[in-house]
Amino acid sequence: MNGSSQNRLVLTATVAREDVLRYTPAGMPVLEMWLGHHSRQQEAGFERDVNCEIQAVLVGEIASRWAGKLVGRDVDVAGFISQRSMKNPRLVLHIEYVELVKG
Repeated sequence: MNGSSQNRLVLTATVAREDVLRYTPAGMPVLEMWLGHHSRQQEAGFERDVNCEIQAVLVGEIASRWAGKLVGRDVDVAGFISQRSMKNPRLVLHIEYVELVKG
């Protein structure tokens, strides 16, 4: 598979917490946050409750735009999953799109 939009993860979640906006040595803004996701899904013909917390990161202009504005808010996000770093295989959602859920 290539890097097309078909490989994007789309998720509705609540921003449980976020770190303070920081900058990489190259000056790139980075905002780390944790998303709480709760839903009811179909799996193998049965309904299942899904509850999880997902570590996520926004990098670049999108991080600056949303810093300090998302905690406690419901959001629709889209992005891709990658390992945290070359030395840390823990998965992190790299958010490329954020929209507040109207409620």
